[in-house]
This record gives sequence, structure tokens and C-alpha cells, in this order.
Amino acid sequence: MKPSRSGYSTEPFSHFVDDYLGYLHESHPTNAAFDGIHLYDDLLEDYSRESIDRQARELGGWARRLESIDKTTLAREERVERRMLTDSIRARLFGLEELRPWQRNPLHYATTLANSVAGQVLFAYAPLTERARRVVSKLRQTPRFLEAAQKNVSDPPGLFAKVGIETFEGVRDFFERDLPLAFRELDDMHLLGDLADASSLALDALNHYIGHLRESVAPRSRASFRLGEDRFGQLLRLTEGIDVPAQHLLEIALRDLEATQEEFRRVASQLGDDPLEVWNDVKTRHPSADELIGVANGQLEDLMTFVQRKGLVTVPDHEPIKVAPTPQFYRWTFASMWSSGAFESKMLPAHYCITNVDANWSEERQEEHLRNFNYATLPSISIHEVFPGHFLHFEHLRRLQAPLRKSAFLMPVSLVEGWAHYAEQLMFDEGFEKGNAEMKLGQLAEALVRLARTIVGIRLHTEDLSVEQGVRFFKEEAFLEESTARSEAERGTFDPQYVLYAVGKAILLKFRADYEAKMVDSFSLLKFHDQLLGQGVLPFWAHRELMLGEPGELLD
Repeated sequence: MKPSRSGYSTEPFSHFVDDYLGYLHESHPTNAAFDGIHLYDDLLEDYSRESIDRQARELGGWARRLESIDKTTLAREERVERRMLTDSIRARLFGLEELRPWQRNPLHYATTLANSVAGQVLFAYAPLTERARRVVSKLRQTPRFLEAAQKNVSDPPGLFAKVGIETFEGVRDFFERDLPLAFRELDDMHLLGDLADASSLALDALNHYIGHLRESVAPRSRASFRLGEDRFGQLLRLTEGIDVPAQHLLEIALRDLEATQEEFRRVASQLGDDPLEVWNDVKTRHPSADELIGVANGQLEDLMTFVQRKGLVTVPDHEPIKVAPTPQFYRWTFASMWSSGAFESKMLPAHYCITNVDANWSEERQEEHLRNFNYATLPSISIHEVFPGHFLHFEHLRRLQAPLRKSAFLMPVSLVEGWAHYAEQLMFDEGFEKGNAEMKLGQLAEALVRLARTIVGIRLHTEDLSVEQGVRFFKEEAFLEESTARSEAERGTFDPQYVLYAVGKAILLKFRADYEAKMVDSFSLLKFHDQLLGQGVLPFWAHRELMLGEPGELLD
């Protein structure tokens, strides 16, 4: 693109956006598929060191190209998008060069491999034979993919090695058990033979790499998981546009934790004298393992009806939602929503996954796990994942025209998880299960967990909090069972952005209050929520600028 007289290029901003999204989709075929772009579905990511270095150079080039576009020539919304893109490119460079998950964390490879194949299984965007051929291609590339992992990851933190081994074992189970079931209706014997041969090749490579992690990597893993205050702050600034010191975020979370615990005690007092005894009693009432999926499925119609009746946010037409157990490779999560990509050419069913018990667990551990899916808490989980949480959010993204604002590549965690967590409180504030003290306790218990994540996550990465201290904090302050508390504390080491559930909710509540103060009598929840979701995957600072007309503080 020729430079203008001022030294800026004459490239249209929209042209840059299209080119950059195309580059991301080509470089990251797994995430491209979850965006609904299937041009590269036969490929796995290239994590060779040469490719990593090339990506860093290319991102630097994209940053310079974007910088050469004169922002004074752009429309207001384009200027907002330009700033967001600048931060996003810098965040990707920061990830490659500073956070280095490709070098520090085997989980990075496990989730990429699993998601790459799962995307072909979960979403029928193309005929079964076509998706099977693409899975065959991915399976044949698995040895090369894992060879890069073995070369790159030599000294991860001990917990990263542990979770990596567990997740890769889940990937192996997925390839062994679920893939044959997913393609059982294939009648092409040649293709079935190719699938069996490719699966055998991939399983051999997986077994080799799992053995390598267990025997050679895990025993000598000594690296620290801590990011440190500077890198933690930089992560939030670049990925989320949150330029708030970690210690201030911690102070806000501690204040909100105390207020939420006080509200928990007040509600519990309606049911008994001792809040913990009350809550322990409530948790004894839960679905059995055989009932859990059905109970969750049965809640969705009531939740959608309430959202529509109260006029909280528009519910677009959509395909039925499939409720199912969490895939083996994703069992480090409690529940999750798998929606098809916003760029898909047709609507496809979404998958609401719940992590049920493992049949190999002891009866005691199974009971402990199910207590967290008690009848009081399960509705809040479904609110978060489905109505009006993640599922409804993604359905609004699907209807956007602006490509930049619907791509998962630009999606801030604080917005996505903040919205879903905010939705839990919204529903109860607006009268869902009004007067039901047990249900309200379930919602407050979920809020305590998210606040504990913020506190533990910040202290893990910016102070010297140990994982064991984190486990105790989740047990004592958020009232979690031992195994769940341990999973939560361990997750904070490899997923520092899980601090953003409660942070995003707090930002959104302040944003709504500021917007309501400006709109006065014309304010409505429906209008606010539809406009927010209709603007796409912008960081909160950008939503504020576009809806309030000026920048402002994200948090008090």
C-alpha cells in the first residue's frame, strides 16, 4: 500500500481487518473452525520453533501496518476498533514472547489437539464423510504436532505437567472411545480403514508423549507458575483493556467477598441458625449421576421463558441445545458451553456440557462431586452457560455484520465471563425463584467461588500464596468441597484469567449504573443488554465509549 504525503498509508481500515482476520484463521486452524471458518479444517497448528519465530515477526509486521493507518481519517467506531486491534496484536506478541505457553505448558498442546478434532465431531457443518476425512488428516499430523511439543516443553511448572498428563490421557480416551462412536454411521469402508489407521498412529504418538511427560518431564519440573505483578498487569491491560493495579482489583474483590458472605448469612438465617450447616444440608439434595444431565436439560425452557417474559434480553431463533457430559479431555472444567462459530453459514445446535462423576471414583468422591450440582446451585450454572449467559451471548454475535466484532479471536474474557456471571445475579434480582431462599443461596455460592478465584488468582501470581493456601481459601471462604477447592486453586496457576469472572461482573454492574444515570427515564434492561451484546466482542472500555459517548473509569 502506497504511503500518503503525511507518511501514513492509504489502506482502508476494512481492508486491513479482512486481511488480518484471514491471517489469524490460516495461522490457527483450530480456532478458525470454532469461528465457523472451515478453509483449514484439514490442518493442525504448526508449533515448530521456526513457526513460532515466524509468527512473532509477522505480528510485528501487522502492528506496523496498522500503525500506518491514520486514525484521524477513521470514523468513530473504526478508531475504537483500531485501538482494540493494536492491543490485541500486542497481546499476541506478549503471549508468544513473554507468557510462552508453547514452551511452559503441555496443556496448551492437549487442548489444541482435542479441540481441533472435537470441532469436527460436535458440529455437523458438513457431511459426515467430509468431516471424517478432515479428522483423518489431523490424526496423521498428530505425531508431528506432539514432536513439536516434546521439543518445546522441557521444564514446565510441576502442576502444569500434572494437568497436562491428565488432559492428554483424556484426549487419548476421546480418540479411543468417542471417535469411533462419532463416525459409526459411516458406510465408506475405505474411509473407515483410513480412520482406524490414522487413529492407531495418533494413539501411538499420544502414548509416547504421555510417557515422556510422566517419566522425563514431570519428575524434574521445577519452574514457577507465577507471572509476577508486572506480567500479570500487562496481561490484563493488553487482553482486556483493564489498566487497574492488581492490588486495587484485590481490594475490590475482598470488599465484595465480605458483602456477599454477609448476604449469604442473611439468606441462610431464613433456613436455620448456622449458615454452614444450612448450606451443607442444602447440598445433600442433588440429582444422582444418572439424573444430572436430564435435570439440567429440563431447566432450560423455564429459564428462556423467564428471560422473555421479563424482557431482559432478546432471545433470537435458535437450534435446540444438546445437554451432554463433558468430553474426557475437558474435565478440568465444571460446566461449559460449546457453540458453533459466529461465521457459520447455517445455525447448528450448541452443546451444554456438564462434568458428571467418573465411574472409577470412590463413592465418597462421587457424592462430594455431586454435592456441587445440588438443586439450589444447578439453575445458576445453567443461567451462566445458557440463558441468558454464554449461549444467548453467542447467538447475538452470530447476527452481527461487522466481522471484527464477532470473531472469537478478539473476545475479551472479562466481557464473555463477566456477562455470564452477571446474568446469574440479574435473573435473581429480577425475580427468578422469588422467595426461594435455597435457590438464592445457590446463586450466592457461585458468586463466592468467582470472588475467591479473583483473590486466589491475584495472590498466586503477584504474591507468594501457595496452592495449598488457595485450597484452604476456597474451602473456608467459598464453602467448597475438598476436591473442588483443589481443582479451583490448581486452575488458577495455569488459567490466570479466571480472575476475570468477578472483575467483569463488577465492571458491567458499574457500566449499567452509569448508563442508567445517563438515560434516566428512557433506560430499560432490554435496550441496554441488546445494545451491549449487539456491539460484539469489544473490551468494556470500548463499549463504554460507544454507548456513553466518552471514556470513563471501569471500576470505582
